[in-house]
Amino acid sequence: MSQPSQWQRMLAGEPYDAADAELTALRHRARALYRRFNREELDKAASLALLDELLGSHGQRCHINPPVYCDYGRNIHVGENFYANVNCTLLDVCEIRIGDNVLLAPNVQILTAAHPVAVAPRVQGVEFGKPVTIGHNVWVGGGSILCPGVSIGDNSVIGAGSVVTRDIPANVVAVGNPCRVLRPLTAAELAQTPSGA
Repeated sequence: MSQPSQWQRMLAGEPYDAADAELTALRHRARALYRRFNREELDKAASLALLDELLGSHGQRCHINPPVYCDYGRNIHVGENFYANVNCTLLDVCEIRIGDNVLLAPNVQILTAAHPVAVAPRVQGVEFGKPVTIGHNVWVGGGSILCPGVSIGDNSVIGAGSVVTRDIPANVVAVGNPCRVLRPLTAAELAQTPSGA
């Protein structure tokens, strides 16, 4: 029985060697694509075509304001009517799954990559990851950081500058460092929720 590749280990959230030749080549590929996306003035069709190459999947209504940064790109899956403002970083060593109607404000960081707390393996370059999931109709405020392994429930709002270190339920406003639920959304705030969410 063959050993899993470093790519397979990475996606499974197991310790892996980021210096592996395949992983290095895939990061270089993603870097070339997002650099092109970031520096060129692209019309909508050209922008979507480049996102087809970079991302794992995306809805037809997908708008990302450059610059944007990622590790691999192909582990990022975004739904319909997605909007990311300038300077977002999506470190996708594990999957980042984002639902429909999600807004990312400027400078949002979604991080799936992690390093051991123990010194010896960290110094040796061991890495691992945990996936991040964002539900439908979520707004993530400017400068927020989503740490490895967290999920955010449908309709929730993450206040600007928050550091999300644990799961946030659906239908709430959450803020702070560490991010905590401030209050539930009101019936009036939920009244216009798109059907199917």
